[in-house]
Amino acid sequence: MEADYVIVGAGSAGCAMAYRLSEAGASVIVVEHGGTDAGPFIQMPGALSYPMNMARYDWGYHSEPEPHLGGRRLATPRGKVIGGSSSINGMVYVRGHARDFDHWAESGADGWGYADVLPYFKRMETWHDGGHGGDPDWRGRTGPLHVSRGRRDNPLVGAFVEAGRQAGYEVSDDYNGEKQEGFGPMEATIWRGRRWSAANAYLRPALKRKNCTLVRGLARKVVIEEGRARGVEIERRGGVEVIAARREVILAASSINSPKLLMLSGVGPAEELRRHGIAVLADRPGVGANLQDHLEVYMQYAARQPITLYRYWNLLGKARVGAQWLFTGAGPGASNQFESAAFIRSRAGIEYPDIQYHFLPIAVRYDGKAAAEGHGFQAHVGPMRSRSRGSVTLRSAEPGDAPVIRFNYMSHDSDWEEFRACVRLTREIFAQDAFAPHVRHEIQPGAACDSDDEIDDFIRAHAESAYHPCGTARMGRRDDPMAVVDPQARVIGVEGLRLADSSVFPRITNGNLNGPSIMVGEKAADHILGREPLARANEVPWIHPAWRVAQR
Repeated sequence: MEADYVIVGAGSAGCAMAYRLSEAGASVIVVEHGGTDAGPFIQMPGALSYPMNMARYDWGYHSEPEPHLGGRRLATPRGKVIGGSSSINGMVYVRGHARDFDHWAESGADGWGYADVLPYFKRMETWHDGGHGGDPDWRGRTGPLHVSRGRRDNPLVGAFVEAGRQAGYEVSDDYNGEKQEGFGPMEATIWRGRRWSAANAYLRPALKRKNCTLVRGLARKVVIEEGRARGVEIERRGGVEVIAARREVILAASSINSPKLLMLSGVGPAEELRRHGIAVLADRPGVGANLQDHLEVYMQYAARQPITLYRYWNLLGKARVGAQWLFTGAGPGASNQFESAAFIRSRAGIEYPDIQYHFLPIAVRYDGKAAAEGHGFQAHVGPMRSRSRGSVTLRSAEPGDAPVIRFNYMSHDSDWEEFRACVRLTREIFAQDAFAPHVRHEIQPGAACDSDDEIDDFIRAHAESAYHPCGTARMGRRDDPMAVVDPQARVIGVEGLRLADSSVFPRITNGNLNGPSIMVGEKAADHILGREPLARANEVPWIHPAWRVAQR
């Protein structure tokens, strides 16, 4: 089997590239180890807690014991299914802040500043405002990815935004438009009541073309001969075969599996490769380094009124929600229930938001276990730009073995300061008049948890990953020894090999990573095709005029 381009990974970026490369007339083979995304657990937005906890759809990775979180091993779900993690995520859609991408460009990712990437965000989306306002001039109307807003008919959803306003924060009609900072409606990759994953948006239309093929198998390594990638060695049907690439091999296997594949192929830190008996074809110490993530805590409150989603949290309730969605595509099952959001700054002197909120009108964990106290609600809150850095390394030279994942969470003093601010600022928001009819008491961490040491203990015991790993093959200039890919997504040191997924982020973006990962695939496709990038945008994002002296 051979094609012009062989893409490893049918995730957010891989599906976008398959769509754009096949649209241009090139032949494409997409290699994906996971299976079908058919069935209600993936397609029904309200069932989001199921797929990320199902071995059928998830690689099942865990971090090594985290030294600053009491030795806990944190779950690190990655999608093992067509659509990749866009098929098992929470469907929240965030572009990131303009300054995130300007920082990328300043770090050596030339041509990836906000003015460069905004046209790709517009190209990829069809935006539906749902009658809740927004910034039409900043949004796309004709792209494959549908972005929508929930019905926002639960009173708690509006109370969260009003509480933010009462606390003195900005209100933003569209955090993906001119002004990220503030409280407002959350956006999601949901369309007509279904999860609008990269598989639905990009891969299915691409596979309708004769020049795009999906091959199911486990990628073992990139075949590199005389310094050039020639194809991909895969395991399938009990055997090993090579899929040849006439032009290029493209890795898009996630920030966990892409660096693993590079190392198995002989591209990575020389010492690490030799330790596993792998011949060093390109010594790139940045492969697997620079691992970043968002960590968050769930601030949970008991509700005064029985208006939360807990009323569906029983066998009969779930059956009714499922049946309503199955037959009508509507009801609570048609929403991910993250319908209000906020981005704020933790203190004066920070130029743009460094804290994100997801509001949820039920007190529940990501694994689907509800709070013991019944009716409640919660805010997921955490810092956006931790200084902590981790790594992905090999466990062995066996392709079937899980890599070693060390996030090194909370390894900087600033992480603890930022997290304490998250807890205290959240309490202030829920103490506003807008929540007076709704808050009975704080469930987690609880009113008794008040001193720095007590809050630190709570964080150590309860902080969870927001599942946004990135940065493990960062983009930079070719003379940067820690860069892995150049600004055209070419792997430095190997011809005919590209990498485009969240691995290439020089620094983590503000918010959830599915949107920027798809954008990376969209923009990389133009580089792969040798096209001129889209014309730079002229829009100027909003920055709080008093950011130097005021926190809000």
